[in-house]
Amino acid sequence: MKIYTAKGAGFCFGVKRAIDIAFKVAEEHHGGVYTLGPIIHNPQVIDELKSMGVNPVNNVSSLRGKKVGSVIVRTHGVTKQVMKNLHDKGYNVVDATCPYVKKAQYYAKLLKDEGYQVVVLGSKEHPEVKGIMSFAGRNAVVVKDAGELPKLKKKVGVVVQTTRHVDSLKELLGAIVGQTRELKVYNTLCSSTTQRLKETRELAKNVDVMVIVGGKNSANTTQLANLCRSLEVPTHHIETASELRKKWFEGARKVAISAGASTPDWLIKDVENKIKTYRRLGN
Repeated sequence: MKIYTAKGAGFCFGVKRAIDIAFKVAEEHHGGVYTLGPIIHNPQVIDELKSMGVNPVNNVSSLRGKKVGSVIVRTHGVTKQVMKNLHDKGYNVVDATCPYVKKAQYYAKLLKDEGYQVVVLGSKEHPEVKGIMSFAGRNAVVVKDAGELPKLKKKVGVVVQTTRHVDSLKELLGAIVGQTRELKVYNTLCSSTTQRLKETRELAKNVDVMVIVGGKNSANTTQLANLCRSLEVPTHHIETASELRKKWFEGARKVAISAGASTPDWLIKDVENKIKTYRRLGN
């Protein structure tokens, strides 16, 4: 049984930057460090940060009564109202928002200021999208795909949740063109995510089993798993090597591993090493 691991698997630039920031702040403050929500969508990394005194809270009001050294804004960003609230309360704010997400927020505001109705392609409940929408104006809409498009105004601008697939953007633009007279698009897709999807697709086409490693609450990891399943290859989305099962690899000649942008290298290596112990099950 041959095992292939995607070269682009593991931390993307934005996640690595945020984690480096969090560990640095933890070392400087020795406790009293909080993040608004999990800094990234990976439970194992969150647990490691907790052991160093970096704890997630759900909202700004949860900080009331706590001794706060710093508040870290997670990779997905927050709404502009939340950011203002943090500063108004005098907290030391450390902004670890991914630069690609920052760019999406900036373009959403730019389009709004130029008089465009902003359409955001993404998941309405995702924290990144909530942040982008806070810059996009009252007429802005969020759609998960072209099928959700409402009736639009004649002047439309588009931005995209950074972890979406380029194909969904193409479909959306095709649907919008029929409704509008003027369309302006900012492709805010993360290049790392796009490359990861492409590499995972190519692997999935040529193996018997796919293993996707990453948080179950991670949108981009789930997207990788769904992509592989759409190609009708047996696919298993796991967070740690302990979830692997021998029976998944019976008769498999080729196995591939890919991982989401919030998955640390050591988790991927653990999975790879455990699958190696199943090699005798292959042909």
